[in-house]
Amino acid sequence: MTSPLVVAIDGPSGSGKSSTSRGVAARLDLAYLDTGAMYRAMTWALLQHGVDLTDSDAVAVAAEKISLESGTDPAAPTIHADGVDVAEPIRSDEVTGSVSLVAAVPRVREILVDLQRATIAGSHGIVVEGRDIGSTVAPDAPVKIYLVADPAARAARRAAENGGGDAAATEQALARRDEIDSTRATSPLAKPEGAVVVDSTHMTLDEVIDAIVAIVDAAG
Repeated sequence: MTSPLVVAIDGPSGSGKSSTSRGVAARLDLAYLDTGAMYRAMTWALLQHGVDLTDSDAVAVAAEKISLESGTDPAAPTIHADGVDVAEPIRSDEVTGSVSLVAAVPRVREILVDLQRATIAGSHGIVVEGRDIGSTVAPDAPVKIYLVADPAARAARRAAENGGGDAAATEQALARRDEIDSTRATSPLAKPEGAVVVDSTHMTLDEVIDAIVAIVDAAG
């Protein structure tokens, strides 16, 4: 029995991972998993339970009791926490400002990495996006992409996603999140060994998808 094709797409916030990953999955008829949404869903659920997110021990204990379910259709991905559809609330400012605290807790990462690996194993092939896919979740993935863009481009994209907010403030927020994600003790954000760097700064979405599909095709 052959292993499913895994395309690991890592990179910082605002680099275009979600749109790109969904496009690549659709083009190649693969499943799609947004691991960032899983961390956001966990964060949302912990906030609903009133957990002090600065208390890593309390976060670890509470996280054990939360049930997450991720849909893997790239045309209509879903995310549920304890049976609740949280696709919209996980994009709130409160969750966005808190998710790095939750993601830095080792036990949370263990729980979600186990879920992510189970989803990968149960697929016929999958594009997985996040910050530690090629390095930790699926280090043996045959295709690893590290998607980047310059800070101004990332901020403009994220501000547009959020309804045209303040790009300068967004750039500062992204820089803070990059700092937290790249310096955490467990699975920090970094270019995975063997990953191909794709800089999307001056590329359209279709051009980025084309480039990654070509990399997948070349990998055989």
